[in-house]
Amino acid sequence: MSRYLVTGGSGRLGRSVVAVLAEAGHEVISVDRSPHGGGPARHISCDLIDPAATAALFAEVRPDAVVHLAAIAVPFGRPDPELYATNTGLAFSVLEASIASGVSSLLFASSPTVIGYGAPSGWQPEYLPLDEQHPLAPWNGYALSKQAVEAIAAMAVRAHGDRLRVGAFRPCYVIAPEEWAGAPTQQGHTVAERLDQPELSAVALFNYVDARDAGEFVLAWLQHATEIPNGTVFFVGAPDSLAREPLAELVPRYRPELAGALDGTDAVFSSGLAERLLGWRATRTWRTELALDGAS
Repeated sequence: MSRYLVTGGSGRLGRSVVAVLAEAGHEVISVDRSPHGGGPARHISCDLIDPAATAALFAEVRPDAVVHLAAIAVPFGRPDPELYATNTGLAFSVLEASIASGVSSLLFASSPTVIGYGAPSGWQPEYLPLDEQHPLAPWNGYALSKQAVEAIAAMAVRAHGDRLRVGAFRPCYVIAPEEWAGAPTQQGHTVAERLDQPELSAVALFNYVDARDAGEFVLAWLQHATEIPNGTVFFVGAPDSLAREPLAELVPRYRPELAGALDGTDAVFSSGLAERLLGWRATRTWRTELALDGAS
């Protein structure tokens, strides 16, 4: 059994990450400014933007590994300068506390938005499906902060070598378990509405991932962190698109820049690297999860 600390453990993704790690038999400490309590973890309140408070917490808990999810989690959630400063400040605070307390592995949450889709000035993919080698072109403070977090992870590898195993992952549009049953998603509409109104899902190139699948990716990374190249970045998404109609029909209407390169409902983002290096593949799709509640 290992001791894992999850920052942002009360969030839509964090709750599932905490549950998956605990169900695997590990001791889990969830750290959040507003811990929700209950569940399989020990919950601690801490403002991680404060380096001294973060260092004191890590020194007390002494985790074996850290999963850093805490952030302003949506584009335009704050003015760009504040959002950038907060998300990068959190990453530095957690990194420095991890080094000081002897953490062995640290996984940062990034975002697919680093690719640059949706830019007001236009965006064109160099190839499809999008993978980790595709050039980055963030166009807002949120996406830029996530690119910076990936750069902080890469810096840590150069500075500390294998003393600290570091990784980053870009979870697609996260759908929490209760949202399959009709609870509002991050944007306020339901999953069914996102399927019935393709323009809602087209904004994110029809990408998505079940939070439990993302939690299982985190567990796989923690189990294999010493076996893969240090600093690897992963896309983490469902194997299909969040769309009832074939992309060949939806793309010309909603995302013409993707035309001609995708068939059926294949995902625009590839999670093939996670499958090759970690043996991870998402198993939950909108078809299986909505069917559980009688939808089709």
